Amino acid sequence: MSYKEISEYVLNIKITDKIIKDSDRRNILKLLLEDNRKTVQKLGDKMVRNFELKEKEIQRVKRMYEFDKSFGNYKHIAGVDEVGRGPLAGPIVAAAVILDLSIEDHKDLILRANDSKKLSAALRKELSCIIKEKALDYKIIAIDNNEIDEKGIGFCNNQVFIDSCAGLAIKPDLVLSDGYKIKGFKGLNEFVIKGDTKSISIACASIIAKVYRDELMLKYHDKYPNYGFEKNVGYGTEEHVLAIKEHGITPMHRMSFLKNILK
Repeated sequence: MSYKEISEYVLNIKITDKIIKDSDRRNILKLLLEDNRKTVQKLGDKMVRNFELKEKEIQRVKRMYEFDKSFGNYKHIAGVDEVGRGPLAGPIVAAAVILDLSIEDHKDLILRANDSKKLSAALRKELSCIIKEKALDYKIIAIDNNEIDEKGIGFCNNQVFIDSCAGLAIKPDLVLSDGYKIKGFKGLNEFVIKGDTKSISIACASIIAKVYRDELMLKYHDKYPNYGFEKNVGYGTEEHVLAIKEHGITPMHRMSFLKNILK
């Protein structure tokens, strides 16, 4: 085989997909590393690194699944997380997600799931589709800026957790919430500090909530283009604050968050 043919074959072996048997992989690596051509040997080194990264990612995500299962022998565990507590504009959004935690084949794991803030926008969007496809059930709930102004962000943060869990078609036996215990929740609930990095269910909830809200803020940008919603998604960046002072407020802004800015 020419170097080009070998290169194309190696690059087609994706880090997230096991498409060759271990025995075949060892044979391919042996051939690459023993080839007289330095360029081909480097491809072998790259293939080794890719498989090492793949295995590391599989083990990381497996630990997240095991974390959720460690709470007990529950049939359905939901993870719930929110996004949008701190912005000056737009809603607060929460998602509740129930996954199949019993899977054994790593091809069914939701690899690369993590705290949504650690992922690129493109990867979050890709994972959001995968999560929705693989989830046993999920629900996304938003509470708008008007209700935040009326009832307070603390109340709305807690309520959006309750509403997203209540909206699930499958009633969870246990809810894992990110950061704090849900006040007034009638079901069984455990909170997890930094849950979106430890719990697969919370991480997936974090991702689909973030994607949903970001896409909503992009629509608001089309309607109110002066505020940079497509970049700041409503958060109080310097440019956003200057835009408020120059152009005034929109119906999407949280008046209770603008008291100091509008002085």
